[in-house]
Amino acid sequence: MIDGKRVLGLIAARGGSKGLPGKNVADLAGLPLIAWTIRAAQAAATLDRLVLTSDDADIIRTAREFGCEVPFVRPPDLAQDETRIEPVVLHALDALGEEYDYVVLLYPTVPLRTPADIDGSVTLCARSGAPACVTVSEPGKTPYWMFHVDEDDRRMRPVIDLGRIVPRRQELPKVYVLNGAVFVADTARFRTSPSFFQPDTVAYAMPAERSVDIDGPLDLLFARVLIEARG
Repeated sequence: MIDGKRVLGLIAARGGSKGLPGKNVADLAGLPLIAWTIRAAQAAATLDRLVLTSDDADIIRTAREFGCEVPFVRPPDLAQDETRIEPVVLHALDALGEEYDYVVLLYPTVPLRTPADIDGSVTLCARSGAPACVTVSEPGKTPYWMFHVDEDDRRMRPVIDLGRIVPRRQELPKVYVLNGAVFVADTARFRTSPSFFQPDTVAYAMPAERSVDIDGPLDLLFARVLIEARG
């Protein structure tokens, strides 16, 4: 809860990962991947309730083992490769049958977010009056040094054309990339316009070391290294 407003935490995890089969329950430093998100959410001060939306029996069983509520099974038509997340969130809100002022979407694939990242995102959304808040981090490479390459003559065209190449990163505008760790939305406004990306969406910045997104085996290895390094 924040400022008297009720907040729902919603973990979204479906089966059928192509890049890393069984990804959401893969071992990460002795815990299933999804357990890292469950524990962070359970420790977040702003979440009143934490539930899972999933179609997968192994994911559901694992989530329950770590104390996450699973009051329904996601329908198959909302668990396809091409399914967008917005109808999944709306289905969860309707299935619960309770009113929440904010919904916080969490993916298990960003396991190193902290409870403070969740609380900070909720607080920013609520106290700024924004319809939504998403987490971001600085990219490893600036887009000002990226180019399109013509497949025929191999000529380069800058993705963002400043009219010249700026050699020093410090002289470039600071940019951010979505990291997928936390998505917060004002529930009433989300129902009216189902998207976390509105004209007035605000961004909560996180460091790169907490922004690792597990898509394949190398990402999982990198996350293990980071966990070992921080002790």
